[in-house]
Amino acid sequence: MTDGAPVLRLPLRDEAATHALGRRIAARLRGGDVVALSGGLGMGKTTIARAIIAALGHEGEVPSPSFAIIQTYDPPSVSLPICHADFYRLDDPAEVEELGLDDYRRDAALIAEWPEHAGGFEFDRACLSIRLEPADEGRIAIVKGAKDWQGRMP
Repeated sequence: MTDGAPVLRLPLRDEAATHALGRRIAARLRGGDVVALSGGLGMGKTTIARAIIAALGHEGEVPSPSFAIIQTYDPPSVSLPICHADFYRLDDPAEVEELGLDDYRRDAALIAEWPEHAGGFEFDRACLSIRLEPADEGRIAIVKGAKDWQGRMP
């Protein structure tokens, strides 16, 4: 994380703080963006994804795409098309191509859980990387914005 991109360290002391981070991301999200959520099991990746999708207007359930791998949300249920992906079950990053991820991403923002299983997205100029780690009180979100996120960090 030494390429000059801004890095924020945000404490997430409870679920309310995690939801607030998701709402701040949603307020700045654009088509073509990637929100890459990393961290161990139970660290809050799906909670942030659900908060983003809800803040974009979705009122129903937001299931974890752990088994389906990709779940999409389209207007009018959301204000911006969303592709929510959970790459945990991928054994090889080459499997992403078989999923047709590029087709899902057209004009949509991608929320990617376990991005490292898909080869990562840090090369993407529209990537907001969030690594969730345990902290003394709750968790900490280490947030790094690529070039397109300059000036709109959450």
